[in-house]
Amino acid sequence: MATATQGRLLTAEEFMELPNPIDGSKQELVRGVVITMPPPKAIHGYCAAQATIAIGGFVGQHRLGILVANDTGVLLERGPDTVRGPDVAYWSFKRQAFVPDGYFELAPDLAVEVLSPSNTRKQIDTKIREYLKAGTKLVWVIDPLDRSVRIYRTDPDRAVFLHSGATLDGEDVLPGFQFPVTGLFPPETPDAPVQDGIES
Repeated sequence: MATATQGRLLTAEEFMELPNPIDGSKQELVRGVVITMPPPKAIHGYCAAQATIAIGGFVGQHRLGILVANDTGVLLERGPDTVRGPDVAYWSFKRQAFVPDGYFELAPDLAVEVLSPSNTRKQIDTKIREYLKAGTKLVWVIDPLDRSVRIYRTDPDRAVFLHSGATLDGEDVLPGFQFPVTGLFPPETPDAPVQDGIES
């Protein structure tokens, strides 16, 4: 469960100067309040890595823009400040031409979040709204529990659900990108081999 620190509201710049938690916990700044979450479990990391590999290969091949992972800080709101760390985020070179020294101060074109058991529906819905309000064009929410992906575009209350057998489409954010939903998740049986992110 995420926990919030007490005290005065922090700015993004003050938050940036905080030391990293020694236990590997993830921290975000939500309207000036530091939120701490436990380190993700193995399946969370697996799904995030598969998404990074799939999107990164496409972005790199076509030289489309900037891709980051590992909860890189993105400033989404000011006064009070909100800094989120999406599992994967992409910016086209047209919108973001360089990698900043600090946090990104422009919402990504695409934000990818992998659900953890500790996430509440309210928490993830809040994140989706923040991304879309800040200008993110496409949000993918990967759910390892039911092996699905929820797709959000402009309306945080309306999602398209994709399950195994469906294909992720980059739409106008990543034109031409396609990847099987099943490739984001580990094999359903421990001895099933995985090749190129797709179950055999």
